[in-house]
Amino acid sequence: MRRRIVAGNWKMNGSKDLVQQLVGPVREQAGRLDNGAEVVIIPPALYVSAVQAEAGDDLATGVQNVSQWQSGAYTGEVSADMARDMGCGYVLVGHSERRQLFGETDETVAAKVEQVLQSGLTAVLCVGETLEQREAGDAERVVATQVIRGLARVEGESWSQVVVAYEPVWAIGTGRTATAEDAQAMHAEIRNVLSSMKAPAESISVLYGGSVKADNAAALFSEPDIDGGLIGGASLKADEFISICRSFPAGS
Repeated sequence: MRRRIVAGNWKMNGSKDLVQQLVGPVREQAGRLDNGAEVVIIPPALYVSAVQAEAGDDLATGVQNVSQWQSGAYTGEVSADMARDMGCGYVLVGHSERRQLFGETDETVAAKVEQVLQSGLTAVLCVGETLEQREAGDAERVVATQVIRGLARVEGESWSQVVVAYEPVWAIGTGRTATAEDAQAMHAEIRNVLSSMKAPAESISVLYGGSVKADNAAALFSEPDIDGGLIGGASLKADEFISICRSFPAGS
């Protein structure tokens, strides 16, 4: 069975008060889940230690970005080894906001994935098309290219450290969500692309992101190729986030 994962990406949001108000309730409920889901919190890097202090053994943590370099004179950067040293298990790589706002290319993304895997962490490769690309009928090609190029340096047993998150850019933070059927179609295509790369596609978790909320998560998570979610704004509300975590069919 593929890992079921629900990861909360706080983006550039957070405070000590938020950590204290949110993480404890999420931890308490996560420990009671009967559907096998792993719950991950991915705060701004400054708050990782504070989150871990509240998370106990029931929540995993991650960082939103790492450098493509292992170490050196790169002021302001955080390395994958540093994330591992601080007890993180996951790293987001190639989020659309990193690509659009900070100019990250597929080549940069591939270098970051390599650093994450070498550190022993799990890389969550984010892929997705813009509205213009979808309306032009180019969505599958764009996503396939991002997968192939972003994971170009992965081989052998390192595939076990790879998760893919499909986040259509037009659905991130907009309130618009792909239908469960459309999301499933793209997830199935991502799995086909992984197979073409000689990856163990049937064992790699593929998550959906893009305005996932408590009222649409169950429909999304019931699709055969959707293994969880990468959650944005809804992860900042304890009740809604844990409702999303409960949205998998129990025991299946």
